[in-house]
Amino acid sequence: MAKSFTIAAFVLCFSSLLISAYAADYLNVEGKVYCDPCRVEFQTKISEGIPGAKVKLVCNNRDNGTETYTVEGATDSSGTYRLPVTGDHEDDICEVRLVESSRPDCNEPFRSIDSARILLTKNVGVVDKTRYPSALGYMKKEAQPECADVLKEMGFLPLEV
Repeated sequence: MAKSFTIAAFVLCFSSLLISAYAADYLNVEGKVYCDPCRVEFQTKISEGIPGAKVKLVCNNRDNGTETYTVEGATDSSGTYRLPVTGDHEDDICEVRLVESSRPDCNEPFRSIDSARILLTKNVGVVDKTRYPSALGYMKKEAQPECADVLKEMGFLPLEV
């Protein structure tokens, strides 16, 4: 009886160690891709998530620039993507990049930014295994009429000269 208990305890401890080792080497990146109907290149209350938008996570070695990791994904019905990351990328510069909008009416990339940098290492004091980069977006071809009221409510309009 004692021998089988010892073996069972060993198997349980060993399997827990394997699970911990695997989990310790695994992170998630979760972010949002949205449509900017006001062409201001930031989210407002009338911004909408873009379902089916394609994104790509790319990590490059910070010393020599070689690509060390890449994974692609698409957003769900709310415009949220979730990308799995294996390995620790402490020595890398990682960023999520926009690839393609699924909305023909909202597919113009921002002029100022089309990617979001993200630290993908366990050595930053963050316990959560999910990392959240800044939201990324596309613009409509023309600002929508309701944008003036939205921006005024936010304190951006009227602009004083």
